[in-house]
Amino acid sequence: MHLRVIVVLALRNLRRYLRRSVLTASAMIVGSALLIFTISVGDGGHEQWIESGVRLGNGHVTVEHPEYRVSRRIDHRLRDDVRRAAEQALRAPDIAPHVVAASARLSIGGLASSAAGARPAQIVAVDPIAEAEFGTVDEQLVEGRYLEPDDTVAAYVGAELVDSLELRIGSRFVVQAQDAEREIAGQLLRVAGIFRSGVPEVDQTTMHIPLATAGDWLGSGTNVTNVGVMLDVSSSTAHVAGRLERTLADTVARGDVRVMGWREADPALAAAIAIDDFGNYLIQGFLFVIIAFSIVNTVLMSVMLRRREFGVLQALGLTPGQTGAVVLVEGLTLSVASGLLGVALGLLVTWGVFGDGLDMSVMMENIDQMTFSGAVVDPVIIPLVTAQRLTQIVVFILCIGAAASIYPALRAARIDVIEALKFDR
Repeated sequence: MHLRVIVVLALRNLRRYLRRSVLTASAMIVGSALLIFTISVGDGGHEQWIESGVRLGNGHVTVEHPEYRVSRRIDHRLRDDVRRAAEQALRAPDIAPHVVAASARLSIGGLASSAAGARPAQIVAVDPIAEAEFGTVDEQLVEGRYLEPDDTVAAYVGAELVDSLELRIGSRFVVQAQDAEREIAGQLLRVAGIFRSGVPEVDQTTMHIPLATAGDWLGSGTNVTNVGVMLDVSSSTAHVAGRLERTLADTVARGDVRVMGWREADPALAAAIAIDDFGNYLIQGFLFVIIAFSIVNTVLMSVMLRRREFGVLQALGLTPGQTGAVVLVEGLTLSVASGLLGVALGLLVTWGVFGDGLDMSVMMENIDQMTFSGAVVDPVIIPLVTAQRLTQIVVFILCIGAAASIYPALRAARIDVIEALKFDR
């Protein structure tokens, strides 16, 4: 009975001061809609940045020797049994639905030479079919073709490396690197294709060659330096990495293998996203502080103008706590109603207007491509809203409304009944 009376009084008071309630609700609705829009666009952009970075790198999850990331030497490669165990684990029922593609690579540093000179090179030996599903380098073709399964001496080379060595399609050149016996070994290759990723560090040094060719040349057989895994969404990284680590627990304990998520494997990308997130949260925090003050102002003004009314209510039997509860319910009702309307409006605008993508290139002049933390990303950002993120937003709005209503509720609870009944409006 008391709860019903409190709710009825709260709703009646909101209706009595309708203009003030509507103005405050409007601010909350606009703020909530902006929050939904900015977070969904930000999350969509981050997902695209992550996917571009991990496709160019080693995937959302990578399995490699613990020493390889520091040494980059062929000595620190995965044994065949570890590779098979990792690939078998990826087919487990609780991992397989999240896996989009996997690619085993042998990556080493070497020297590429032609009649025009010599240049340092990052030689990446791959299975052409698996790599075409895993990465995007095969789609960045400028001339020629990507590697094929029956290739033996073919090389798919970055455009700037080709230019510096004065090569063209069909040109022969030599690569040298340390083999499995720690000797310098050379291999003759022929340019089958030329690519341009848009990242100078990649285009100046990187080439892909068949994994079988590298195994014969370096004496590494079918060994690889890492197994990269692409997932459906980046949020699955922790689950898949944890499951792989448990499956390979024995080899991890011996120090033969290390399982890393993309944040650990690419700290520069993780830091860049964290900084961008912090900036977004800071702006949104300022926005909602202003909205919170507007709620405080509305509810507190209502309290100050209704001192006599509260005095009468307490004289009729309402306790100070119940009087404060009336004001708290007013603030919460205003916050919940306007917050939910704002979320609905934000979703409607985000998906109704920008569902096909928000083209950020229109905000910049003469831009052909966008880069982020060393990766080329699509300037058209597809908004992303997950159930978890939507829940976080709704809880945040409710907390703001509750926090903004506490002080006015305390003021109402502390009203002196005798003084309030003397109060003349």
